[in-house]
Amino acid sequence: MNGFDPKFRDFPDYIIGITKEIWEDRGIATLHDYYAPDIVVRSPASVVSGNQGVIAATMATLAEFPDRTLLGEDVIWSGTPEEGMLSSHRILSTATHLGDGVYGAATGRKLQYRILADCHARNNMIDDEWLIRDQGAIVRQMGWEPRAYAADLIAREGGVEACVQPLTPQTDRPGPYSGRGNDSPWGVRYADLLTRIMGADMRAIPEEYDRAVQSEYPGGITGHGTGPVDRFWMGLRAAFPRATFEIHHQIGRDDPMMPPRAAVRWSLTGTHDGWGVFGAPTGAKVHVLGISHAEFGQIGTATPKLRREWTLYDETSVWKQILMQTGA
Repeated sequence: MNGFDPKFRDFPDYIIGITKEIWEDRGIATLHDYYAPDIVVRSPASVVSGNQGVIAATMATLAEFPDRTLLGEDVIWSGTPEEGMLSSHRILSTATHLGDGVYGAATGRKLQYRILADCHARNNMIDDEWLIRDQGAIVRQMGWEPRAYAADLIAREGGVEACVQPLTPQTDRPGPYSGRGNDSPWGVRYADLLTRIMGADMRAIPEEYDRAVQSEYPGGITGHGTGPVDRFWMGLRAAFPRATFEIHHQIGRDDPMMPPRAAVRWSLTGTHDGWGVFGAPTGAKVHVLGISHAEFGQIGTATPKLRREWTLYDETSVWKQILMQTGA
């Protein structure tokens, strides 16, 4: 770990360790050490540049959810300490809505939701980030539907002209990381699988997913078997049937004591011109940022298949883009 604090054993230890130090141990000031002054943090809801903006957002979140925990489920990574490393970090977060904030007046409701975050680090400092929270799960646990929450958020932020702009190719900003991941066969296999599915080859699901696959999708939805997988990907693609699907980053890993894994960051960019998970077509131009994790394995001598999958995109930010253009 050349260039990194020697207290961290390896890169996953660094990612999980600084996350706990910042959020749970209240080391917010360590963001000056762990985050570059000109970092770009992209979430589907916004693009934030600079360390001061990250610190402000962190404090606002902790004021609203003071007991928040971030439990690191996995870190799938690529690169070297010398050239820089990219982590795709999967988190299960718990929190209680104890303060007023972006989700409205405090409700006291207890939440559980996942986060997927891609972070580039070099010299003990993160300088580029892509972050997706399961906003659909969060707002539903607070009694909202994602569409209604998005409409209320636009109003609270001052209307279409004044509200915070979601992430799109037009609002995105370049950061220092331009890598594409690694050439592990597991990453290649998963990227090819998602490309087949987004190309409407739904036969790929029974061919490549285990019959007992466990899936974790936006809205905090857990599925078992290939049926939920088909419904999820079909519903998303059907909403944007002519949108451009692009893979931005892929990592595969085969580590001791862990199943073969893959992490893929992708996007759909196009118009909402189909019936799917976002209802009647509106013709709105939409950009969907997604991150997916997969674990592969086999029982006995069977052919290895995808046995667990996690995918997130932000339903509320998709609805915000639609409502900003349609006013519906």
